[in-house]
Amino acid sequence: AGFTGLLAGDTVNVATSTGTFADKNVGTGKAVSITGLSLGGTDAGNYNLTSTTASTTADITPATISAITGITAANKTYDTTTAATLTTTGAGFTGMVAGDVLNVATSTGNFVDKNAGLGKTVNITGLSLGGADAGNYTLASSTATTTATINQAQLTAITGITAANKVYNGNTAATLNTGSAGFTGLQAGDTVKVAT
Repeated sequence: AGFTGLLAGDTVNVATSTGTFADKNVGTGKAVSITGLSLGGTDAGNYNLTSTTASTTADITPATISAITGITAANKTYDTTTAATLTTTGAGFTGMVAGDVLNVATSTGNFVDKNAGLGKTVNITGLSLGGADAGNYTLASSTATTTATINQAQLTAITGITAANKVYNGNTAATLNTGSAGFTGLQAGDTVKVAT
């Protein structure tokens, strides 16, 4: 600190001071109001401070959100795709300042593969921040994971199985041809056959 009016050789310093940015938000060269200035030092008693205020500038840099937690994925019925429906309303933001407002602006969920299964990994990508205070944060990672279930699709009927004619042999056994079997409910592009 420099003191306008200080005589050469005297020792004066700032005993008290309070600085306040113009607002809380991230920015460069932001105005800082300085109040509550008072003098200290060996020769402070020899001086009267005519103003207890001053001003300066400084930067506020973004805080880091190290992770987004609490995103969930909905269970679904097998549909040949890996697409997952996400719910982000319960998301938590590691590193958020208490009282700030953040939400998930964008996100995409995909199961690790298309197949039916319980508690399957869902990879979450494309995460970005939204909300009133999003501009005050950087997101360390735009990915996360959760789990959900892909339930089996239902085949409601098998059609097109034929039986071969035969000569009477005293039993009811029939030889079946399943090569042309059709499956009601089969997803387009999938391959299913009658195993036995």
